[in-house]
Amino acid sequence: MHPAPSVILFTTFSGLGFGLLFWLGINPNPPTGWVAFVFFAIAYLGAVGGLLASTFHLGHPERALKAFSQWKTSWLSREGICAVATLLIMALYGAGLVFFGAHWAPLGWLGALGALATVFTSSMIYAQLKTVPRWKHWTTPALFLLLSLGGGALLAGNVRFALPLLIIAGVLQAFAWFHGDGRFAASGTTMETATGLGHIGTVRAFEPPHTGTNYLMKEFIHVVGRKHALQLRVIALVLGFVVPVLMLLMTFHHWNALVAVVSHIAGVLALRWLFFAQAEHVVGLYYGKR
Repeated sequence: MHPAPSVILFTTFSGLGFGLLFWLGINPNPPTGWVAFVFFAIAYLGAVGGLLASTFHLGHPERALKAFSQWKTSWLSREGICAVATLLIMALYGAGLVFFGAHWAPLGWLGALGALATVFTSSMIYAQLKTVPRWKHWTTPALFLLLSLGGGALLAGNVRFALPLLIIAGVLQAFAWFHGDGRFAASGTTMETATGLGHIGTVRAFEPPHTGTNYLMKEFIHVVGRKHALQLRVIALVLGFVVPVLMLLMTFHHWNALVAVVSHIAGVLALRWLFFAQAEHVVGLYYGKR
C-alpha cells in the first residue's frame, strides 16, 4: 500500500491523542486549572489534528461529512461517530477540571471508553480487509490499542503503566512482523485466484495490463526492499520502545521525559510508514508485482 503522509500522521497522532484522553478520563486525581488545560490541549491537538490530517487522503475532502452516514456497515463511519462523541464528552469533562476544579468521574470514564472505542474502530478499518492478509489479524487492533495506551500513558507521565505497555507493544510488534511476513503466501492468494483462470492451469502475466501507471498501482502497490525494511524495523523498535523505556527507567528528569516522548513519536511514525508500505494488497498479483 502507498504510505500516504496523511494517514501516517492520522494513525500516529490521533492514537496518541485519544490515548492521553483515556488516561485523563480514568485518573482518580486528575490535574485541574492550567495544568489540566495543558494536558487537554496536547490531547486535542493530537486527536483532532490527526483526524483532520486523514481528510487530506480523501478524493473530495469537502464530502467528509458523508463518512458518518454508513455506520451500520462501515468501520470508517463508526470511527467518526466514536471520535466526535468522545471529543464532545471529554470537552465537558475537561471544562469541569479547567474552569471549575470539578472532577466529574462518570463523565471521564465514559469519555475514556469512547477513546478506546475510537482507536479500536480505527484499527478495524484495516483489520477487516481480506485483500491485505498482513492486516487481517488480531495483532492489528491489539497494536493500535497498545500503542495508543502506551503512548498516552507516556504523555500523561504515568510511568507505572507506560513501562509495561511499551514493552508489551514492542514485543507484539516484533511478533506481528515475523508472523505477517509469511501471511500473504499463506493466504492462498495467487495469480490464478486473482484472475479467476486457475482452472485452466498455471497463469502468468504475458504483458502488463497497462502501458503506464494507474490509480490502483499508485495506491495499492508499494514495494520495499528487504534490507531497507529490516533497517527501518530496527530503527522503529529502538526509537519507539527501547529509548523511551530506558529513559523511564532512569531517575526522573524533564529532559529524560522529553527525549522519551520525542523518540516514541519518531518511532511510531516509522512504524506507521512500515505498516502501510509493507501491506501487500492482492491487486498486485494482477499487475505481476507480487
